[in-house]
Amino acid sequence: MEGPTPVSALLHAATMVTAGVFLLLRCSILIEYSSLSFLIIIIGGLTLIFFAIVGIFQYDIKKIIAYSTCSQLGYMFMVCGLSYYQIAAFHLFNHAFFKALLFLGAGAIIHALNDEQDIRKMGSLSKILPYNYVCFIFGSLAILGFPFLTGFYSKDLILELASSRYILDGLFIYTLAVMGSFFSSVYSFRLLFIVFYKNINIFNITVKHINNYFLLMSLSISLLLMASIGIGYVFNDIFIGIGSYC
Repeated sequence: MEGPTPVSALLHAATMVTAGVFLLLRCSILIEYSSLSFLIIIIGGLTLIFFAIVGIFQYDIKKIIAYSTCSQLGYMFMVCGLSYYQIAAFHLFNHAFFKALLFLGAGAIIHALNDEQDIRKMGSLSKILPYNYVCFIFGSLAILGFPFLTGFYSKDLILELASSRYILDGLFIYTLAVMGSFFSSVYSFRLLFIVFYKNINIFNITVKHINNYFLLMSLSISLLLMASIGIGYVFNDIFIGIGSYC
């Protein structure tokens, strides 16, 4: 059975994601003295692309965001294979904020539509739930690495580091990362278009009785919105290093 949306936000933003990536970070010394780096890069790149493609064909709003988490895990594994463990920790830290924002925003939509999760039965919610629409815009742009949002400071750096590997397979690694980023943009904009722009596809009686979410729900979403905009800039020097080019 699927859990409540706040539980999904906790699992996908922090608990579940942290376990595997944190294990790699703690075992970094073993990875460096073994020949597993390229294997980790391949696993991360294929995970990134595969789950991004799977997310494109989903219709459950929570499943799309959940497969997005699996896709972002691929970035973290890939950069661990490139031996930039501090960047993996930085992307893990940034990812927690905008992924929790997306999940709680999805929970607000589900609550407003009387527990409806199928995006095919939504539409035109930008006019009905404008604040939630703004939150989803910033959360989606952050996960895509839009300039100067939280995701930009770590995701752009991962792509830059992948392209700067002067080894035989460097172009292949960079291609995997760019393809994953492209498919991420596809499922993100597909979700935004169907839920917020497409003609409404729910009963008029449901539209008339849409529940606005409570003040406490709006407060938590607002805090995550501010973090998704500026937390990457604040912690950039702490994770990467002041004056560092990597």
